[in-house]
Amino acid sequence: MTTTLRDAVALTDRPPRPSALSTTLTFGWRALLKIKHVPEQLFDVLVSPVIFTLMFTYLFGGALAGSTQAYVQFLLPGILVQTILFVTIYTGYTLNNDISKGVFDRFRSLPIWRPSPVVGALLGDTVRYTIAAVITIALGLLLGFRPGGGVLGVVLEVVLLLVFAFALSWSFIILGLLVRSPNAVMGISMLVLMPLTFASNVFVDPATMPSGLRAFVEVNPVSHLVTAERGLMAGDPDGTEILWVLAASVVLTAVLGPIAMRIYRTKT
Repeated sequence: MTTTLRDAVALTDRPPRPSALSTTLTFGWRALLKIKHVPEQLFDVLVSPVIFTLMFTYLFGGALAGSTQAYVQFLLPGILVQTILFVTIYTGYTLNNDISKGVFDRFRSLPIWRPSPVVGALLGDTVRYTIAAVITIALGLLLGFRPGGGVLGVVLEVVLLLVFAFALSWSFIILGLLVRSPNAVMGISMLVLMPLTFASNVFVDPATMPSGLRAFVEVNPVSHLVTAERGLMAGDPDGTEILWVLAASVVLTAVLGPIAMRIYRTKT
């Protein structure tokens, strides 16, 4: 036993340094294992879309659209956007939780590509976003939602939403790196997202709103995203809105990504 240990310590050839891709995928797998071992993390993902879809469909569907089935055609793409945007909060929440437990410092001491813990967590969270999207769409189909764009339109709509969610998550990573507790991440994030999602075209047509509120809704990025999603699911894609969402995603990633990584490298 002693000889084996001595021989192992005496080795002069170090193993090759892991690639950026392998370390990123490893941290992505870690994010999925956290869901496996703590399945209650999926509680909001599973329950929130069900509650919001059922509540708004049956409380307001008849008053706003004349019937619940007509309203769910309008509502579902918006509810899908709202659900995924709320789920992105957990990226910053889990990162802050790692920081508070000291795991953050261990990651930074490893001989790996420095951004891999953050990028890997984002990739793992994409699975969470996908689960939320599938649940919301399945519930909508049960309630009578029928996408005019068919399966292709739904798939493209989900892909576009995942791209935007990935880009938006960088803002919550920055928040997770700056604030002191996971609960603070959750509270501040909700204060930002609640006005953006409710003061948008998710639930009602902006044409019925007062002029001041309508002006805000029309420039609200959530409204642009919902319009692009509705077009894809209806089989009538709006190229301008889709390009707007893609451009916004690129800008968010290009601007917020380097800021987040700079804070990550220098945080003490």
